[in-house]
Amino acid sequence: MSGREVGYRVECLYAARRRRSYPGHYCGAVTTFSYPVVPRYAEVDQQGVVFNGHYLTWFDEACTGFLDHLGVTYPGLIATGHDIQVVHSEIDYLAGVRWRDSVRVAVQCERIGSTSFTLGFTVLRRNADTEEQTAIRGQNVYVVVSTDDWAKRSLPEVLREALTSLGRQGHNARD
Repeated sequence: MSGREVGYRVECLYAARRRRSYPGHYCGAVTTFSYPVVPRYAEVDQQGVVFNGHYLTWFDEACTGFLDHLGVTYPGLIATGHDIQVVHSEIDYLAGVRWRDSVRVAVQCERIGSTSFTLGFTVLRRNADTEEQTAIRGQNVYVVVSTDDWAKRSLPEVLREALTSLGRQGHNARD
């Protein structure tokens, strides 16, 4: 286990102590799902980097791809009378992403509660002149709601099982 993985596990332990977690929550991922992104010219601001608001769109697209990969599609959730809503987002900017960079958004489940779950996102970039580097780190907290009255609901079992399935999480969207 690398020092980076050990640091991540320690960070998860601290996070688990700060928040109430449902038994069997998932927090020790060593592998992640990756969703490829092509930065569009229209996403780049006058400073020559992707404008900060676009990262939340990328997180949303990566979340959908991640859940699809796990076998929990958004239309499938809706059909069961459930929806998910983002109730909290955090973004840390470490390096700029530029037009024509090769980009992927790595996604991992960080926490599962009784009505919510947290996904962590890492935007990785590279170009012809650089090796892959972390540009952005962030996380979204999602709450499960009913499509009837939009009130909080417990995580559907199929979603909980998918999020706790370590073996199904470590693949790329291209796989």
